[in-house]
Amino acid sequence: MEAAGRLFFAPGSMRVSMDDLARELGMSKKTIYRHFPDKRSLLTAVLDRQFAAVERTLTAAAEDAEGQPFDVRVQRFLIAAGTELERIGAAQLATGRGGDAMLRQYVEQRVDAVIYRRIDDLLQDGHRRGLLSAPPELLGEITRGALERLFTSRLPYELDWTAADLLRATVDTVLYGAIRSTGPAFDGERLGAVIPTARDDEKEVSP
Repeated sequence: MEAAGRLFFAPGSMRVSMDDLARELGMSKKTIYRHFPDKRSLLTAVLDRQFAAVERTLTAAAEDAEGQPFDVRVQRFLIAAGTELERIGAAQLATGRGGDAMLRQYVEQRVDAVIYRRIDDLLQDGHRRGLLSAPPELLGEITRGALERLFTSRLPYELDWTAADLLRATVDTVLYGAIRSTGPAFDGERLGAVIPTARDDEKEVSP
């Protein structure tokens, strides 16, 4: 599985075959098939191993941040999650490496279970404690979109930033916003996010 992970998920290895793996290992395909009936089952086993490592990393990150302020907990978890997603090449896997639709769906399900559900739980906890100014569901969608887009973007090359720098900037933007106030308060109040309480077309309109 270690050899399969290195070979199948290395950059540029879109069409690695079981023959390629057998050559890498110096053994026949028959030997591999004694343990795995086909390529898909081998890839699934490799992915299970990778996501188990991701889960251990995220659990450790959450435990290390225990007792810290809420924004620190979110920041550390998101940076750990983004780093792990990049490490395993989750964005490339989910968008079709190997051309297997079932594997793509499997990767999406594992990323959702191991990473995004934990992010959602963390944001829901902040909402219950009155620490969020926007709905946790909205913040969850923004976070998911930012992480996934970041790993397929050319921004690291265009801005000459490392992926870690971009990830930190993304996390800080999600947590704190990007606009710094430069003027006086408006009518004594700072402008904030406007959270609608009801749809306009659901309200009664008086003549």
